[in-house]
This record gives sequence, C-alpha cells and structure tokens, in this order.
Amino acid sequence: MPERQAGPWSGIRLAGEGFVLRRWRGDDLDDLVRHADDAQVSRAVSDRFPHPYTREDGRRFLAGEVVDLAHPVFAIEIAGQACGGIGARPGSGERAHAAELGYWLGRAHWGRGIMTRAVAAFAPWAMRELALRRLFATVLDGNRASARVLEKNGFVEEGVLRCAVLKRGHLHDLRVFAKLGRDRGDPA
Repeated sequence: MPERQAGPWSGIRLAGEGFVLRRWRGDDLDDLVRHADDAQVSRAVSDRFPHPYTREDGRRFLAGEVVDLAHPVFAIEIAGQACGGIGARPGSGERAHAAELGYWLGRAHWGRGIMTRAVAAFAPWAMRELALRRLFATVLDGNRASARVLEKNGFVEEGVLRCAVLKRGHLHDLRVFAKLGRDRGDPA
C-alpha cells in the first residue's frame, strides 16, 4: 500500500512518556484493524469510524479516503504498534484560525493516562504549526473520560449542543471544549 506523506509534517515524531506520535504508514494496517475493531472504541467517535472495523475500512483510512491525511493526522504508537490516532482538521475561510481535534485509543491502553499525555504533546504542537488561535473538540455526553482528557489539558467546556448526534439509534448531546491561543486577536 503506498504511503501518503503529504503535508509539511511528514517527518514529525512527537515522543511522550510511553508513546510516539507519527504519521500513519501503510504497514500499520494490521495494528489499526486490531485496535479499531472494538464496539467500545467506536461508540464515542464519529461514524466515519465504523463498527465492525474491517481491513477495507483500514485500507480506505490509510489511503486518505476517510480523513484528509494532508492534515496533521498521526498514529499513536505504543511499543512499536499503532494503537490509536490523533489529528486536527483545520478550518477554512473565516474559520482558518481554528481546527477541530479528534482522537481515539485502543481499549487495551485505556486508563493509563496515555491519551492525556498524547493530547498534551499534540495540542501545543498543532496550535503552533497551524498558527491556530482556537483548537476545539466535541465529546458525546456519556464520554466522561474524553472530557477529562481535555480538561486536564486546559480545554474549557463552552457549552452543549443538545440532541446533536444520532448514534446507534440514540440521540446524544455533544459537549464542546476549546483551548485558545495566547494571541486571541481581540481588538484593543
């Protein structure tokens, strides 16, 4: 499978305690499918992340057909395996100063603080590299662990989009969290 290395961050490796953030590679397919094919992982992320998660889903993702891999979209590598992902989707036009943060981690690695540390490494890097004034994330109402990850990293809950998501036959509220850059660009 050809590797997609578009974007100015193709050689970036952000190391943290117990993990490395790096570009996805074609040889990540087996690890991706092994960690992504879990109903508990997919329950709180976008439906672009299906369940069951098949090899074809993994191939489509690694080919850039699911998310734009020209954006900073990284694998979370733990002990040599791609066990999750983290990325930012920049806005455009009048929203080019902002990006949406998204992340997931294989269940075998939950409860160890890895995602908190991964966001701590990725968020400031993304804000600097993309010249962002705002990085935001949305969290399904029942996903307390993800909300804690954001809060521990200085994201502030801004509000709730009521009945915003229909997931597996149930309506969910969507909590909105954001972190602002130092220079908010406020007029004097």
